[in-house]
Amino acid sequence: MSYSFFAMVSRMKYIDRWALMRNTENESLDSHSKEVAVIAHALALIGNRRFGKSYNADRAAVLGLYHDAHEIITGDMPTPVKYQNKDILMAFKAVEDSANEKLLSKLPADLQDDFRDLITENDDELKHLVKVADKISALIKCIEERKAGNTEFIEAEKATRKRIEEADIPEANVFMEEFLPAYEQTLDTL
Repeated sequence: MSYSFFAMVSRMKYIDRWALMRNTENESLDSHSKEVAVIAHALALIGNRRFGKSYNADRAAVLGLYHDAHEIITGDMPTPVKYQNKDILMAFKAVEDSANEKLLSKLPADLQDDFRDLITENDDELKHLVKVADKISALIKCIEERKAGNTEFIEAEKATRKRIEEADIPEANVFMEEFLPAYEQTLDTL
């Protein structure tokens, strides 16, 4: 029998993010997921080294890779639409759950539970790190667009920065203070 899970995951490169906004450079779901994985991994290591946590940093990275896998089927739902009200959010969560199950059905039965654990982000200990890594990745996109002269992302940058600060996650605060400023620099000054 042939299974299409990995062929579907490979299609992340065709899913564009930020569909309602004018972009100077398109960002694919594939690119975003890789960046979330890198940041989630860093946040876990920061937690371990600076705050005495015992996060599994490798697992945080893998959770980051799959955190938006449902978007292969659903596309990227813009944040202002998704979080407009509780009813829309609940309906979209049901759509996400259905999309995740559809993806999982494209695996052999003996692998489904392993991937269900990754795709549905059931890991409470790491879930908050992946969520804030997702927000940091969005903030980086906003910074890059602003630096390119695109004012379309200015309000999104302010709102995203505020959500990260309000999350008050120590690992994210360290990343924001020590690593985020470099995203303002040019290649020559890095």
